[in-house]
Amino acid sequence: MTSPTTFPARHTPADTSATIATSTSVVDHLDPRVWRRVNRLLVRKALSEYAHEHIVEPRLDATRPARRPRHQSYALATPDGHTVYRFEARLMALGHWAIDADSIDCLAGGVDREVDALRFMTDFKQALGLKPEQLPIYLDEICSTLYSSAYKQLNTTHGSRALIHETDFQVIETSMTEGHPAFVANNGRLGFDGADYRAYAPEAASPFQIVWLAVHRDQAAFHCVPDLSYEQLLREELGEETLARHDAQLRDQGLTPADYLVMPAHPWQWANKLSVAFAPYVAQRRIVFLGLSEDRYLAQQSIRTMFNISAPRKRYVKTSLSILNMGFMRGLSPYYMSGTPAINQWIKELLDRDEALRATGFTMLREVASMGFRNHYYEAAIETDTPYKKMFSALWRENPLPLLKEGERLMTMASLLHVDRDGEALLPALIEASGLSAKAWLQRYLRAYLTPLIHCFYTHDLVFMPHGENLILVMQGHVPVRVLMKDIAEEAAIFDTSAQLPENVRRLVMDFPDDLKTLAVFIDIFDGFFRYMNQILVEHEVCSEEDFWGEVAANIRDYQAEHPRHREKYARYDLFAPTFRQSCLNRLQMGNNTQMINLSDPAANLKIVGTLDNPLAPFAPRTVMSASGPQAKGQGPLRSTTPEVAS
Repeated sequence: MTSPTTFPARHTPADTSATIATSTSVVDHLDPRVWRRVNRLLVRKALSEYAHEHIVEPRLDATRPARRPRHQSYALATPDGHTVYRFEARLMALGHWAIDADSIDCLAGGVDREVDALRFMTDFKQALGLKPEQLPIYLDEICSTLYSSAYKQLNTTHGSRALIHETDFQVIETSMTEGHPAFVANNGRLGFDGADYRAYAPEAASPFQIVWLAVHRDQAAFHCVPDLSYEQLLREELGEETLARHDAQLRDQGLTPADYLVMPAHPWQWANKLSVAFAPYVAQRRIVFLGLSEDRYLAQQSIRTMFNISAPRKRYVKTSLSILNMGFMRGLSPYYMSGTPAINQWIKELLDRDEALRATGFTMLREVASMGFRNHYYEAAIETDTPYKKMFSALWRENPLPLLKEGERLMTMASLLHVDRDGEALLPALIEASGLSAKAWLQRYLRAYLTPLIHCFYTHDLVFMPHGENLILVMQGHVPVRVLMKDIAEEAAIFDTSAQLPENVRRLVMDFPDDLKTLAVFIDIFDGFFRYMNQILVEHEVCSEEDFWGEVAANIRDYQAEHPRHREKYARYDLFAPTFRQSCLNRLQMGNNTQMINLSDPAANLKIVGTLDNPLAPFAPRTVMSASGPQAKGQGPLRSTTPEVAS
């Protein structure tokens, strides 16, 4: 492995890509040895996730004895049989393929061929099912994912052992190396060039300035929570001196400041989209460039969200960013923005009133204000939903730092799946440093993370999108003590269609069939996060699969025992059911890799393929005898302090 390379950071959008793009700095991380390594890692992920979703079907290979305990040898042949991929894997709960990356080899016509992720995609393009017009886009995303993976292999300087002691939240945030654990093409970011990557990718950790624009009130709207106002927000974000300077800039152009709102934009979005696609409004002075921010920001794992490192206690800023990444053009809808603060406020008040949630410490970071600018040309021309209507919006989210108590620190929950470039996982090191047993650590984590989500599901028919990037762990002594939920308005849903809600909150109501509602737990939590967490703990010999899933089951059993009033729902939405339907994310992305889902019809977005065995089923609560006879199914389990496997 070559030594880490340090790249110069571009700090302002005025440093255009012209100079950098003609230099070698945009490719000097593409070392041949590193490139071979990241291709092998991505092929491992593709084999694992595509096999999990039954896109490909590896077969046992009896001709090759496996070298690692509990692993078996497998082979996957191309449709014409010319090329065969061979590897060792351990099949785990939820149909998860834990594959040894170093065991992968490729034979083409009986001759060894280098493991190449792009070649793998073309070898199995028929199985992937991408339309001819979509396949090149997917290959672009795969290539971009490899490009960023190579950069991270060379430039991530903080290993897992260092990160467990790190107190700077942003160091942890920018040290993550994987991205979404399920999607194979998860770092596409199509639209960025090599210079943009170093300026705006989270792992590049390059501070940059955002753009401030004045937008005419005829086409722009501002919304906020009740305890905030436009004037207060701008004073706190920009200060009186900057606001006075902006007013003077408008007056110097013969414009009336009161006719305008001041709105942030991502520097890439301004240079590449707004200055061109919104050129008529710039020419008409409906959009006026005011300058760059004095504060500097860092991109978060959610790449269009920015953290203010000049004033670390100020709010997050999130803006439209029209790059194609993981099935979406990453815009923000001005129509959705109009209801975002009200939705956040309603959910926050709901959570705050709930005594059980307060006991877990669970809370959310409100999206307290939003702005959206409407492009009338595109609206008149295009009636359907389109990324062209989502190019110019922004929101402000609460900062987690003011919520910390003495001795607490922050860590993205994505870090629990982090494996550094030397193959060391952060989670086992974190458990070891805590001084707790694996079971005790997991119990505290599950109490902070899973308990409130289960409570929201059963008590309020409310679900979130609780993957690693959407939650921030509050840590004390290397142990999670509570979690902070974020990214609320576009990714929360209420399943109770009869709920009496304010009109501006009604869009949260989703009419899902009963048999799909539990997928909010089974797929989003078990399959989407615990599946990978389980592998890390087992492979690092921290605990067994039975121990891990036993603790998950015990957490849910204990919750149900503590809240017997929902026993009918526990039976109706049984989290101990033998199987559940499998919803496949890569199939979803490859079905339409430019607009993966329709937010207005989430049930139609599910790609269901078969079922998965539920790892909680062996730990289901057993019927017990009481003075009044046997406890009926669905009447709520007795509290148990240890996992008890049903006979």
